[in-house]
Amino acid sequence: MVMHTKQKIAIIGSGSWATALAKILLNNVDRINWYFRNADSVEEFKHFRHNPGYLRGVDFDISKIDFYSDINEVFENSEIILLGTPSAFLDQSLSELKNEISQKYFISGIKGIVPEGNQIVGQYLNQKFKVPYERISVIAGPCHAEEIALERLSYLTIACPDIRRARYFANKLSCPYVRTHVSDDIFGTEYASVLKNIIAIACGIVNGLRYGDNFQAVLVSNAIQEIKRFVDKVHPITRDIKSSAYLGDLLVTAYSQFSRNRSFGIMIGKGYSTRSAQLEMHMVAEGYYATRSIHEINQSYKVNLPICEAVYRILYENESPAAEIRRLTEKLR
Repeated sequence: MVMHTKQKIAIIGSGSWATALAKILLNNVDRINWYFRNADSVEEFKHFRHNPGYLRGVDFDISKIDFYSDINEVFENSEIILLGTPSAFLDQSLSELKNEISQKYFISGIKGIVPEGNQIVGQYLNQKFKVPYERISVIAGPCHAEEIALERLSYLTIACPDIRRARYFANKLSCPYVRTHVSDDIFGTEYASVLKNIIAIACGIVNGLRYGDNFQAVLVSNAIQEIKRFVDKVHPITRDIKSSAYLGDLLVTAYSQFSRNRSFGIMIGKGYSTRSAQLEMHMVAEGYYATRSIHEINQSYKVNLPICEAVYRILYENESPAAEIRRLTEKLR
């Protein structure tokens, strides 16, 4: 495999994480292509030199960005596709594609399940667009877009079955405030990223219910065991669940003030309906959609997931958060 240094990279998505990834990439590449679904947002971006909707404190050199609002045009002019849209909208975003894309190199910055088929992004790309797994990478944290904006030291893991591709893109994301590592565990890192968002909702719920730090520590320590049981069942390879791509990503999402899934859970714990919490946030909490998807996927695997199932019953079966968490406390050790 030869990866040419001048290959054009496209970012699909205009949210906070896509914006953070653009900021990182422009440390290492001369130009990027950037797809915005809303053409009006592009004009605002060009005028103000920042994303009008997210991370507005990050200024960009507009001369290094080619903006697109036509999904086919941006794919035609790019060899590497970095996906940064919420998983719930990925299928809709790619539904207008007309050309063959199986030979593109994809990197997923999405931490969620594509709900149309209950698939992680790698599976979705492979099964719908026939992209070989060797041409798919995923980005794992721990990393919040807001800290990238502030240039606070962060670590990313790039996972791909073809480790050479992982290293290539890891180099593109390495900069003074981002350190990168590589992995071949595309399935485990992606599922762990999905599960930790559900756990973060649980952490938010218990916070909203005024449980303390002691109980949250027990919740999180049980959660990493829950994640390990699931990823080992779905994709049984040798992995260190204590590494930053798994445990670290869980911890930052469970505890950080920037975690939108935790914030969503806090509102649920305080008595908001799911709809009210979603409207209040103005951003997508990936864990909300992931909760139902993991529940349905696990009907086949039958893994013991007491925390995820408690969140499912609260969000989708209208169980009382207080009563459900009280029942959960009896199952944790």
